[in-house]
Amino acid sequence: MPTELAHVATRPEEIVAALMWLVFAFAGVWYIGLAVSEVKYVRLADGRQQARSLPLLFRLMLPLVPNVAPIFRHKRLEKSRAKLDARLISAGYESLLNAEEFLSIALVIFIVAAPLSFGFKWAFEGWRFLGRWWPLLTIMVILYSLYYPWSWLRHARERRHRSIQKALPYVLDLMTLSVEAGLDFMSALRKIIERRAIDPLGEELLRAFHEVQVGRTRRQALRDMGARVDQPDLSSVVSALAQADELGVSLGTILRIMADQMRVKRFQRAEKLAHEAPVKMLGPLLLLIFPAVMLFLLGPIIAQAARQAF
Repeated sequence: MPTELAHVATRPEEIVAALMWLVFAFAGVWYIGLAVSEVKYVRLADGRQQARSLPLLFRLMLPLVPNVAPIFRHKRLEKSRAKLDARLISAGYESLLNAEEFLSIALVIFIVAAPLSFGFKWAFEGWRFLGRWWPLLTIMVILYSLYYPWSWLRHARERRHRSIQKALPYVLDLMTLSVEAGLDFMSALRKIIERRAIDPLGEELLRAFHEVQVGRTRRQALRDMGARVDQPDLSSVVSALAQADELGVSLGTILRIMADQMRVKRFQRAEKLAHEAPVKMLGPLLLLIFPAVMLFLLGPIIAQAARQAF
């Protein structure tokens, strides 16, 4: 035992290396804890703030964004940045994340994932099975690092559009009842905003309402809302209201027609999902039930063969 202690004492570089790894691990855990507890807010049109956090991986990479952001400021990327900004706004992340930051985060994720993925070779060096597959795991991690940011943006945008699509028929019904009861369009819109919880559709209606209050025309505010959200159902409603405003048609009639159309579309979407359910269930049935049946039938035979072999 004394000789072993003396041997350890004569190698202080190992102690220093262990302490450095301990400090590195502690700093990493502390940094991840800060990223987890961080909450981002978006400011609504009336000044209120609403929590809307980014994915944890995005929050971890944000401090590194200024190092690579100048790469995406070239004039040739101006149109691409504008399209990406429109998609981020449509997803509800305006003033929280812009195109430069998103592209920088995507690049930083790739830069970090590439060298880490090559570490699979040393991590699985002693594992016979996993050691053979480390090149495939490396390629999968690199490809996923390229795919993840765009997949997140697409799903965030689709999730917001589904919420707007789901709430739109109810809002149109309330608007129709309010207008037919004698309220003008802006008063009906204000009543609906005040009495509904703030959801994606409520945020957009609130912004359009305040734009009209500060001097924009109702027609332009509604068209800007349709272009900003870029959701087909909302765009058709906005277009119908703008045309009714131009032609002087009764808004109550237009709102009732659009409410009926949105309700029919919602019913058709529900029917479509119901018809797709059996097809979607076929995969899990084949993957789970068929192996279970085979195990139930062949299990006794395999057990008997194993007993005879041993």
